[in-house]
Amino acid sequence: MAIQDMVKQLDELIEKSESLVSRTLYYDDEPAADILANRLEAAVARLTMKGSVYTQQVQRAKGHGTEYRLRHNMQVAISLRDDLNAGWTETVVELVHADTYSDYLEMADSLLTKGYKDAAAVITGTSLEVHVRALCMKNGIATLVAGKPKKADTMNADLKKAGVYGGLQQKQLTTWMGLRNSAAHGDYGDYDKDEVRQFIDGVQAFMMKYPA
Repeated sequence: MAIQDMVKQLDELIEKSESLVSRTLYYDDEPAADILANRLEAAVARLTMKGSVYTQQVQRAKGHGTEYRLRHNMQVAISLRDDLNAGWTETVVELVHADTYSDYLEMADSLLTKGYKDAAAVITGTSLEVHVRALCMKNGIATLVAGKPKKADTMNADLKKAGVYGGLQQKQLTTWMGLRNSAAHGDYGDYDKDEVRQFIDGVQAFMMKYPA
């Protein structure tokens, strides 16, 4: 499905939801609100992968009242739509359970073993950035600024400021992100195989300690 079609589906549901929640909901409105809340949940599940941060978010509304579920699911749908519009297609696909993160890191490990330290560094760095973005969403931290995706360093600082982790962890992530940037920009002499080994192991430990 094309991105514009995904956005169009979400826009339609968000518009209907906004129209309903913009006024006081009465008893007669509850069936329509319940249907919309369910449709929003189904759309998020359909347009993302199982276990994504978005599907985890809509699950948190389970057991709450109809109006709460509608408002909550609408906000999740808005976040998903904004990320799609901002070009974070790969992020939407990659925000899955730790098993998938493990698959990426295993791929990086395999590449490193075969002597491809630079590709291993890029994959590990991408996995780290995706996880940082997921941590922001989990903790209610905005991932966009002025309609554009925040840079990894900015999200790292935001997570530290929010108390998700401390200053030492923030500095470690800054170092890792610098290694990833060197690999992505072709500055392959800035690091060696041993540093990439530590990078992979460190990111894996970080994801386990701070699950998204």
